[in-house]
Amino acid sequence: MQKLIDVAKVLRSKNAGPFYVTMDIMFTDKETYEKIKNSNIITEDIVSKLYKVEKEKVSIVYYDAAFSIKVTIPRRYPSGDPRDSDIYGCQQSAPLEDIQVNV
Repeated sequence: MQKLIDVAKVLRSKNAGPFYVTMDIMFTDKETYEKIKNSNIITEDIVSKLYKVEKEKVSIVYYDAAFSIKVTIPRRYPSGDPRDSDIYGCQQSAPLEDIQVNV
């Protein structure tokens, strides 16, 4: 078993406007991407538990042409709010890194 961070070429997060953050998971080859996509490892249920957001507010989009997965969730606080600890949303992918994958 490996971790998602070990098989993804890129695993990053960024703002998707002031109220959402998006995580990009990119792979170098179709085979690895397809295995992750078809394994149901990245699901709304898992993401909602990791980020403590309602499952219905999690968006997961698969981009087959780019071997990529985009996960978007609402931010706990708007970007720039005094309670916000990551104004650019660039530190939010960490919970995804340790997801166990079988590739």
